[in-house]
Amino acid sequence: LIVLKPILFQITLQFMFSDIYKIKESENGMMIEVEGKMISRSEGDIDDALIGGNASADVQDEGCDSTTVSGVDIVLNHKLQETSYDKKSYTAYIKDYMKAVKAKLQECAPDRVDPFMANAPAEVKKILGNIKNFQFFTGESMNPDGIVGLLDFREDGVTPYMLFFKDGLEIEKCVSL
Repeated sequence: LIVLKPILFQITLQFMFSDIYKIKESENGMMIEVEGKMISRSEGDIDDALIGGNASADVQDEGCDSTTVSGVDIVLNHKLQETSYDKKSYTAYIKDYMKAVKAKLQECAPDRVDPFMANAPAEVKKILGNIKNFQFFTGESMNPDGIVGLLDFREDGVTPYMLFFKDGLEIEKCVSL
């Protein structure tokens, strides 16, 4: 399993998404598009058999309350937190974010600085031109300076996808035991 986490302001075990989703890179290599699905699932339901329980036939078990949660699987599975931006606030955020990513790239991947700086303005322009269509999500820590994923839906109005700046992510391989 491969997970992708923010390169800035890293917090242990904070992942934006993993390779279980359909992922593609933009033509210029700036953005990663992750396709999700709308899902519903019950939370809070625990099967007693899973934890060694043996329900008595004589006593009615009150159990625990379960709730149904619906949303985009990427958001639910990785505990992404919704935040909001308008054009002005996103512009302020993205300027600071781009400076921080550039500094991190100079430190860790100097060969990526020029392509990043050459292509980032065009991507930001596309985002700002379409800003009313996006929902914005941060990692579970809700760090306001970290990467923000952009959620939109395909033309069918049903299929969700998220966009992330590729250079704002780091790949981490997870090994199962």
